[in-house]
Amino acid sequence: MQAKLITEFIGTFFLTLTICTAAAFGTAGSHAPFAIASTLMVMIYAGGHVSGAHYNPAVTISIYLRGACDKSDVAPYIASQVAAGVAAALTASNLLVPEGDVAPLVMDTGPAMAAELLFTFALAYVILNVATSESTEGNGYYGAAIAFVVLAGALTVGSISGASFNPAVTASLVSAGVMEVADSWVHLVPQLAGGALAALVFNAQRE
Repeated sequence: MQAKLITEFIGTFFLTLTICTAAAFGTAGSHAPFAIASTLMVMIYAGGHVSGAHYNPAVTISIYLRGACDKSDVAPYIASQVAAGVAAALTASNLLVPEGDVAPLVMDTGPAMAAELLFTFALAYVILNVATSESTEGNGYYGAAIAFVVLAGALTVGSISGASFNPAVTASLVSAGVMEVADSWVHLVPQLAGGALAALVFNAQRE
């Protein structure tokens, strides 16, 4: 278990560190989605054989509901992921870009919730099919497929919701001052719903 939690922390840390630095603080400009997707992809390949490389509480819940994650792993995984997101935000704001300014995320509630629901669903659905399905077991493209979902989502709805698709990322954005705690439900509710819905659809397809 320790190796799994360390892996989840490291993968989630570098994913959220890239998001906070490249996107929230703007160091990568319009190239931020590519930096984020690249980081996610390499961290998935680095940690997939150890922990499954969830790096996302909504994904952990989705994989659990799909039946491919032990119940005893769920809470520790989520705790490690959220802790990594907060640590990454603090690292970005205090070490990497100490003088940087972040623009508060401005969202229209309805479109933002729809964006987070749809692309969290897409992310979890792809993960379930390329990383947990017996029919695709052993493939070498799973990391790229997952990363491209995040890239597509960031380019498509980044200006609508901030393109989080991940409660650990949302925790990181709150910690970095990009989002108010009171607004975090606009991300968290559809993210968790999207992950759960993906598991239901995946399981229904297998019946």
